[in-house]
Amino acid sequence: MLPLDFWPPAARREVVGVFTDIDDTLTTEGAITPDALQALADLKAAGLVVIPITGRPIGWCEPFMAGPAGSTWPVDAMVAENGAVAFARGADSRQTLLKRYQQDAAIRSANQARMREIAALVADEVPGVALSRDSAGRETDLAFDYAEFDQHTPDTVQQVLALLQREGMQTTVSSIHIHGCFGDFNKWQGANWIVRELWGRDLAQELDRWVFVGDSGNDQAMFHHFTHSVGVANIARFVPQLKHLPRYVTQGERGAGFAEVARAVLAGR
Repeated sequence: MLPLDFWPPAARREVVGVFTDIDDTLTTEGAITPDALQALADLKAAGLVVIPITGRPIGWCEPFMAGPAGSTWPVDAMVAENGAVAFARGADSRQTLLKRYQQDAAIRSANQARMREIAALVADEVPGVALSRDSAGRETDLAFDYAEFDQHTPDTVQQVLALLQREGMQTTVSSIHIHGCFGDFNKWQGANWIVRELWGRDLAQELDRWVFVGDSGNDQAMFHHFTHSVGVANIARFVPQLKHLPRYVTQGERGAGFAEVARAVLAGR
């Protein structure tokens, strides 16, 4: 990973859109920091597309897209559950939200029944591990808390991952949750889907014009594919576990790191 200062200014000026993780990238101690929120606004004011992409559930995301005046985030869309579902703003009004899925209703219903069974298996076979507290808002995946409110060892995380994989789930680990889903979903796949869905464009053919900012394991697919990928400084705690690292890294952690990326993108525009 190179310091962010090594990102060529000419390349930054070509950026038209920003994808960003949320937990521990935009947020600090579970809340978005004022500098990160201002950075989102500055990027939007400059005409860039801004899309948070997260392992959080779609229900958790809704208030940030359609909350009371002054509380919404200045973003174009929000992709949740590691790419499986998204909110996008309607063309008629910024307050009109459209929910979009990659799977149809019948598949989602069948998967939800199976996921309830698997959640019970985890509770039985790995005592002490619980579903994440935001699980009521989840529609397409399971998430278990290992570092948000509960604290579990790496061995316990591996036990849960092995069980989910045994049951045929695709798995990933964020900075706070262990995820399992039925479907070929990850942030990279979800990013391609939402750009195609909303703008009819091929993200893979214009990666020199987009940047991704993240901090942990479920960001690896984005780090691997994006020409311009940045880790906020707190990624350091995950580096030994990551196969794919970002090209650049910020000096600041979490929201301060994201704000640093926004300043770099906007410099000289």
